[in-house]
Amino acid sequence: MGEVLALDELMAARTVWRASRGSALNHEGEPTGHPTLDAVLPTGGWPRKALTELLLPADGVGEIALLLPTLARMTAAGKRVVLVAPPYIPYAPAWQSGGVELGGMDVVEAEPRDALWAFEQCLRSGACSAVLGWPKTADARALRRLQVAADSGDCCGFALRDRRHAVNPSPAALRLEYLPAHDAWQVRKCRGGQVPSQPLRLAQ
Repeated sequence: MGEVLALDELMAARTVWRASRGSALNHEGEPTGHPTLDAVLPTGGWPRKALTELLLPADGVGEIALLLPTLARMTAAGKRVVLVAPPYIPYAPAWQSGGVELGGMDVVEAEPRDALWAFEQCLRSGACSAVLGWPKTADARALRRLQVAADSGDCCGFALRDRRHAVNPSPAALRLEYLPAHDAWQVRKCRGGQVPSQPLRLAQ
C-alpha cells in the first residue's frame, strides 16, 4: 500500500480540488447595471455567448428598462445592438434618454415566420454584441439553435417571451420571470450557479 499523504500535502500538490475556490464567481459576464442582480449571477452579469430568457406577463413591464444599462454601455463603446421584429415600433427618444446611441442600434423588421431565422442569423453573425428577439412559437429545439448561435457569434442573446413558457424546460443559460405582484424579477434558471429563493427588486 502506498504512502498516505496528509490533506495539506495533497492541496500543495494540487491534486485535490478546493470547492470554496472552484465555486467562486466567474466575473466574465456583461454587467447588467443592476448590482443586486449582478451579485447573484455566477458570471457577475448577463452571460456572454449565451441566451437569456425574459419571461413576461405582458409587454412593457420593465423588460427594456432592465436591459437599457447594458445596451447603453455597448452602443457607447461602438458595439452593435439589434432588435429583431419588436412587437412595437421603438420610440427613439426613450431609447436615447436611456443612454442608447441610436447609431449603434439596428431594427430588423420580419414577418413572424421569418423572425426566428433572422434572430438566429444576427446572433451567429459575430457582428452584434447583443440581439433582442421576441420569439412567439419557439420550441426547445429552436431555443437550442439560438443558444448555439449566441455561442458561435460571441453575443448576448435576449429572448423576450410570454411567462407561460416558464413551465417548459429551456436550453437558455439564464431565465428571469417578472412577477407583477412583487414588482420584482425571479431567477428561474441560472447555469453555473444557484437559483436565488427570493425575487429581486431592482431600482429603475
